[in-house]
Amino acid sequence: MIPLTLTQIAQAVGGDLRTRGTDTPASIVQGGVDTDSRNIGPGDIFVAKPGDVTDGHLFVAAAAAAGASLAIVEHEVDAPVSQIVVADVVTALADLAREVVSRVRAGGDLRIVGITGSNGKTTTKNLLARILEGEGETVAPHASFNNEVGAPLTMLRVTAGTRYLVSEFGASGPGEIARLAGLVEPDIGVVLMVGMAHAGGFGGIEATFEAKSELVRAVRPGGMAVLNADDGRVAAMAPIAAEGEVAVRWFGQSATADVRADDIEVTASGTRCVVTADGVSIPLHLQVLGAHHVGNALAAVAAATALGVSLEDCVARVETVEIAERWRMQPLGSDRVRIINDAYNASPDSMAAALRTLAQIVEPGQRTVAVLGAMSELGEYAEEEHDRVGLLAVRLGIQRIVVVGSDARRMFLEAVAQGSWDNEAVFFADADAAFDYLVTELRDGDRVLVKSSNAAGLRFLGDRLGESFS
Repeated sequence: MIPLTLTQIAQAVGGDLRTRGTDTPASIVQGGVDTDSRNIGPGDIFVAKPGDVTDGHLFVAAAAAAGASLAIVEHEVDAPVSQIVVADVVTALADLAREVVSRVRAGGDLRIVGITGSNGKTTTKNLLARILEGEGETVAPHASFNNEVGAPLTMLRVTAGTRYLVSEFGASGPGEIARLAGLVEPDIGVVLMVGMAHAGGFGGIEATFEAKSELVRAVRPGGMAVLNADDGRVAAMAPIAAEGEVAVRWFGQSATADVRADDIEVTASGTRCVVTADGVSIPLHLQVLGAHHVGNALAAVAAATALGVSLEDCVARVETVEIAERWRMQPLGSDRVRIINDAYNASPDSMAAALRTLAQIVEPGQRTVAVLGAMSELGEYAEEEHDRVGLLAVRLGIQRIVVVGSDARRMFLEAVAQGSWDNEAVFFADADAAFDYLVTELRDGDRVLVKSSNAAGLRFLGDRLGESFS
């Protein structure tokens, strides 16, 4: 974080400063900021966030012992560290992030890119960060730090020398993206797709559209919206951009897109295509598995070229990215039995994309195996969407369908109903039972997809299978 006095921080968060030891209101703080006391080091700021399981206030003393210079709290704690008492520490965290980013922006050439979409945010964020790191100091979220805590923590990592801030904005309900993006007013807002992810929380696909469009509304006048030309709902955000005096830059496979991909070829070693940006065409070999990640790469290239990065540099840097993120289309195992662990998140769209990828990457003599768990946060759409996945797996000709967990059972029932009668589809109540089956069932040449939402926990099953067949 940039250097600020205790008084400046207290003013930014609207809190009451209580100094300790030799500290004075003019004492300067410039360490990192975190809500986990285990990550605190000398000079850092600890935000004592109450949680569902425990309360950060119980760890203020531990943060002080680790060298924290300040704690932001909702009530004063008996600990040897200066404290700022606020009504709500999460709100204070956001207020501090707004203040820090505003100061850096006013004093330098910081450019801010916000990314949202029902799927692909983390992959696109990582690809764009890899491109921009070659241009200057870049701050981007760790993993999927995209909520009311993670996004401000990322913003607070900017320094006076930061040239680019890439923010990922997730949401499970209306208004969340508006609040997070409103902290920084991005120069560029990237919208990837509007799908069924979190549809239960939003209340349907049209409500999801409204929520994702909040990023376009948050882009500062004179900025740019990078929109998916292949997604009708995203494309419908162009008038919203125009109302806010925001330019539109299109990406996708559409011939009219400013940044597009042609000649897409999916293989087990990645995806090849030709990328064209503003009339210049270059071949791209994307190591991240799956044709659906081509769109994420195009979005990253569209944003980066809008910031002045050459297409040649964009392609060269994107090609160095081997995996999107741990547990996202992550190749494990070996050439003998290849495990693709994609069980960090799952929605109907990402589930379909992963299954299609599995069907596309097999060669003659190889077998497709899909290990599938539940998709979370679908609300009233859950039964129908799980049925669709079972149906799709059968229609794609997946040769073994292994469904895990009671919440995913409808996938198995639908697969059986659609013609998987001869043990092509099997069901297990838990991951341990599925593992015991798979370690004896898998054979040379198998290509295995492990896919579920985070809550289903199949990412750990994928890791176990990867170790067993490495």
